[in-house]
Amino acid sequence: MTDVIRIGNASGFYGDRFSAVQEMLEGGELDYLTGDYLAELTMLILGRDRMKDPSTGYAKTFLRQMRDNLALARDRDVKIVTNAGGLNPHGLAVALHELAAELNIDAQIAFVSGDDLVKQAAELNLGSPLTANAYLGGFGIKTALTRGADIVVTGRVTDASLAVGPAAAAFDWGYDDLDALAGAVVAGHIIECGAQATGGNYSFFTEIEMGHLGFPIAELYPDGSSVITKHDGTGGAVNIGTVTSQLLYEVRGPRYYNPDATARLDSVQLTQQGPNRVHISAATGEAPPTDLKVSLNNLAGLRNEISVVLTGLDIEAKAELFQTQFEAELPARPAELEWTLVRHDRPDADTEEQASAILHCVARDTDPKKVGRAFADTAVQLALASFPGFTMTAPPGHGSPYGVFEPGYVDAALVRHRVTQPDGVSVEIEPSPVRAALVVDEDAPAPAATTDWGPTVMAPLGTIIGSRSGDKGGSANVGVWARGDDEYAWLDSLLSTDKLKELLPEAADLVVHRYRLPNLRAINFVIEEILGRGVAENVRFDPQAKGLGEWLRSRHVPIPQRFLDH
Repeated sequence: MTDVIRIGNASGFYGDRFSAVQEMLEGGELDYLTGDYLAELTMLILGRDRMKDPSTGYAKTFLRQMRDNLALARDRDVKIVTNAGGLNPHGLAVALHELAAELNIDAQIAFVSGDDLVKQAAELNLGSPLTANAYLGGFGIKTALTRGADIVVTGRVTDASLAVGPAAAAFDWGYDDLDALAGAVVAGHIIECGAQATGGNYSFFTEIEMGHLGFPIAELYPDGSSVITKHDGTGGAVNIGTVTSQLLYEVRGPRYYNPDATARLDSVQLTQQGPNRVHISAATGEAPPTDLKVSLNNLAGLRNEISVVLTGLDIEAKAELFQTQFEAELPARPAELEWTLVRHDRPDADTEEQASAILHCVARDTDPKKVGRAFADTAVQLALASFPGFTMTAPPGHGSPYGVFEPGYVDAALVRHRVTQPDGVSVEIEPSPVRAALVVDEDAPAPAATTDWGPTVMAPLGTIIGSRSGDKGGSANVGVWARGDDEYAWLDSLLSTDKLKELLPEAADLVVHRYRLPNLRAINFVIEEILGRGVAENVRFDPQAKGLGEWLRSRHVPIPQRFLDH
């Protein structure tokens, strides 16, 4: 058994840097190369593709990347594991077989399936969705690799499973190796989003060399510990801050649920081992949940939208006038009309002097006549008959279909997790025998302030605090973290749930959960329903909550002067 494996990742989403596969293969030693192409929105996009052509439903980008790089991967003996199979892993595997034959390359290709539950959705009480895909674990990938696969194509596995599978194969882990599996889950979660672990979307990006960022590598060890790094000579950085940020991305409480192990994020220890090397240790694993999460997507109707620019004085009055006129002139009222006023006031402006604002209107309906071109043309026809300074941000459009995401849950024993080997033989993967009832993390209120931090200065929270935020279906998480123990103690007592709602007024009337992660000097907030029914349905200025953490960092709070003097 080997002492260490090096797993690189070359894709964080469908549309990530095309050249990353070649860069990772040429940049240095790797044992495995993974690629994450799937997200909740991606499954909807692939579902619409499959409606038009049943032979599609996979990430075509990956196939093009393999045309350029399959020979290089085989020459370097790098095994490839990817979820680019999407809704049709069998179809992608067939296309890869054909490509390998065309290029005269010997590549053993296996695929993992069974996640697609759309045909059984009704009997599993999942409704009648366009797509229904269970999040599978890594043991199907393990089986494929131990039986000689060079490339493993999957459908909807958890993002971390792309690293769990290779590690379980290399170190022969079983289902009861919960701590080791949890360590691989943590490492997989860190590298799954590509350059987000090496400085991308990093709060303190001005402190590191940016430019052409390298993609991350996880060096995994038999006990589940790991080192996160990147190829020498590439841009970005791997430090405790970049790793902490990615650990906080799209998570809920201290327990990070996966089909093979529940990783306790509050147990994880991070140590800067050297330049661009962060050691991760002490991950504790618990039994995985009995049920698998299921990604459900439905086509909900048609959507159209218009945006008008409001400038100068009387912003509210101008917005009210246009809304009243527009609704009165509509030929047919859609089922839903949603108005949003986004202000862009100058920070130094008097109360009566404002720079600009955007008034945004979204219409939703199942009837194309109510949300089609006639809806948008109504705005244009008011151009010379409404408020002064009228202009639109874009010409009128015809509207487009939109979808709704929601999570479902199904007993893992009801899902046929299968691996089809290069010789065509299928093997069924049993669910973890140690799975147990879900343990839900409880909210952690802010502790009472017991330390006198001395004089304070009103300044943006982000002057000393980092953040990372993202979407969780219709909810969003905002993780905040400090770089020192004292700063964390101050942050922990300052940033209560009520204080967060004060700083983020859009969350004031929503349910907010607060979780503490002291080992990471972090607090994670989950704001329920702030994204409505998911990214494909909502039209927020920031529809995936990617900027929500940075918005929080821009808010002014009384910061102890001692922290600003560092």
